[in-house]
Amino acid sequence: MTDLSPAQKALAAFIERHELCGPFDDDWVEQCLAAALGKVTDEVMSPVPPPCDDSDEYAEGFLAAHIKYRYELLAIAAELRGSTTTETP
Repeated sequence: MTDLSPAQKALAAFIERHELCGPFDDDWVEQCLAAALGKVTDEVMSPVPPPCDDSDEYAEGFLAAHIKYRYELLAIAAELRGSTTTETP
């Protein structure tokens, strides 16, 4: 894939998923949105949390927020897919 912006990658994920299920599936919108949201999550929130110094309360809070928000976004995508897993397909 060429160098795309995060928005372009999200759109590409939406289009790719749309082409797989087509507009005739009942849940095509949900599947496409889940694919796009999963791609956005991967682009802005690495699956590997940033390093954290255990003695720094700010860093610990940042790390906890990173993990929390990543899983919340992936949970939204999973719900849209009709799945319970938060892993992006």
